[in-house]
Amino acid sequence: MKRINNKIVWITGASSGIGEALTYALNTKGCKLIISARREEELERVKSQCNTPENVTILSLDLNEHHAMILVSEKAFSFFGKIDILINNAGISQRSLIKDTNFDVYKNLIDINYLGTVALTKAVLPYFIRQNSGHFVTITSLMGKFGSPYRSGYCGAKHALHGFFDVLRMEHEKDKINVTLVCPGFIQTNVAKNALIANGSKQKTEDEATKNGLLPSVLANKVITAIEKNKFEVYIGKKEIFAVYIKRFSPKLLHKLVLKSTVR
Repeated sequence: MKRINNKIVWITGASSGIGEALTYALNTKGCKLIISARREEELERVKSQCNTPENVTILSLDLNEHHAMILVSEKAFSFFGKIDILINNAGISQRSLIKDTNFDVYKNLIDINYLGTVALTKAVLPYFIRQNSGHFVTITSLMGKFGSPYRSGYCGAKHALHGFFDVLRMEHEKDKINVTLVCPGFIQTNVAKNALIANGSKQKTEDEATKNGLLPSVLANKVITAIEKNKFEVYIGKKEIFAVYIKRFSPKLLHKLVLKSTVR
């Protein structure tokens, strides 16, 4: 893909944060958008703040409802007759120690972040194959490349996404289907406030690293550039992105650095 202008794009997790920022950025480029999340009232708010809201269609989606993905995808493709790009952005985070965390929290993280994304992707895949075109863009995390305390389940789910989508790219290159994995670092969103703690409830508090991270609008523009360049994988953030390269050459050094700088 060379230019994203005027493409048809489906964005999950579009009611806030990264998904909301991507909606605004893509709307200014003339894209026809399908925006999804659980909270329809928030999707309506996002749509109303777009420059051209007539190019935005709302579609309710809950990634926990794996069985519903085929019907939801049928509806999504009925809006414009095709979809050029699916941006898998929806998900939740975690802030709790392994020894304290209820098993149900891990199940919830896998059901939403991994299996929900896989279920939606599998539902969309046959359409992309028939089109002989399509682009899966999956927002993972730098935590999909290395680990950090308090985020064991989140890291596990994000690592799993990398394995799945790397294989998807290999198997369907022949169908002219592209895959881009986007790995953000700290971004100024509500991800920390909404993160699950040991008992499955929300943390409800901010952390300094997230508060001082990149603006979602900056991330959105970098994601668009990565899509247009058909990047396989891109790391977006501040100094935290260097951890990917440190791990490659010295896992023990990264281990020490992460423990020294760990924040909840």
